[in-house]
Amino acid sequence: MRSGTSVAANYRAVGRARSRAEFVSKMGVVVEEADETVFWLELLVDTGVVRKALMESILAEANEVLAIFAASHGTARQRRSAQ
Repeated sequence: MRSGTSVAANYRAVGRARSRAEFVSKMGVVVEEADETVFWLELLVDTGVVRKALMESILAEANEVLAIFAASHGTARQRRSAQ
């Protein structure tokens, strides 16, 4: 629960970034937190706490969210380098 809500809280902070550099930095934190969330969800399955069948759609969505944030972070980094 904490890991997932951390993604949302940090993404909210991205919207308040005062510069492109701060945006890129904060988005990097969002990517890290989203990746950590995927890790914890996978761990729940791997340890047998939650059945894989119950977690498949949640894991798929978590990985999609991670991919979206990672792509956004990558784009922001490229644009920052181009300046």
